[in-house]
Amino acid sequence: MGQTDDEMQSDRTRDALTAAHLYYMQDLTMDAIARELHTSRSSISRLLSHARASGLVDIQIHSPLDAPSRLEKTILDRFQVAAHVVPVPDHVSDVDRLERVALSVARILGQYFDSNMTMGVAWGSTVSAISRHLTPKQTHNSQIVQLNGAGNMRTTGIGYASEILRRFGDAFGAHVQQFPVPAFFDDPATKNALWRERTVSRLLEIQAHMDVALFGLGSTFSEVPSHVYAGGYLDQKDYESLSASGVVGDVATVFFRADGSSDGIPLNDRSSGLDFDVLRRTPRRICVVSGISKLESLRGALAANLITDLFVDEGTARALVSG
Repeated sequence: MGQTDDEMQSDRTRDALTAAHLYYMQDLTMDAIARELHTSRSSISRLLSHARASGLVDIQIHSPLDAPSRLEKTILDRFQVAAHVVPVPDHVSDVDRLERVALSVARILGQYFDSNMTMGVAWGSTVSAISRHLTPKQTHNSQIVQLNGAGNMRTTGIGYASEILRRFGDAFGAHVQQFPVPAFFDDPATKNALWRERTVSRLLEIQAHMDVALFGLGSTFSEVPSHVYAGGYLDQKDYESLSASGVVGDVATVFFRADGSSDGIPLNDRSSGLDFDVLRRTPRRICVVSGISKLESLRGALAANLITDLFVDEGTARALVSG
């Protein structure tokens, strides 16, 4: 009788763990490990790759001498934000830059999320990229909650947002709490009435007590279009209103100005996004930014005190501290 899929997976995990111990803890070469385990060097290479991808191995680099580390210290000193600067060559396209930053976030996100915790996730191009690279980590009694609605005039948005949340739920073995409301209401009164409904107020209560929030920054200037601006959520009047209000970006479809203020922006009264006062009470607020075109949005979010942990590419980090 052949092995079941679970048994085969268990064997592979055991072999990957053995190879990882020999390679990372005992400093054996791949050739030496191959001889010890009676297999080929290419098989050991695949086992080590599996160990990294499945979360059996967590690799971190700490250097006080390199440019990213110096930038991280400068950002911490100037903005009181824990920065994680991702080395990316300046000539790389914004699409590739986003993928590299997203991959770096996905590889270590499990350090910030564990059992008995709630993570709020704001859908968008950046978080979608992160969700495709998540390293699995099993947790218990944990949940992922959606921070803003995704429906618009073209679509319910459920397919787009739920796929992102599903990836987070699967990666961490967490229960997913979806937020099936429009991204923007036509009338603020409709939003206020719905917010009083028990099914919605339950989700708002979960958001209010989350441990971690993960979000990107929306920007009209980005070369990688923010989903809220590219997905049919705003019409011409909305853009004119945002321009008149001096908006430079948004977090979870709540807009802010360069000085961090968000009051008096009409579209915020119709937004389903998380109120900034609630967001600021979240202990850890992880913002992920790639591309210098989002620099103005990043400055505004920092001014609004929305960020405790910042993941950013090296070029954007340099521009942030040089201004």
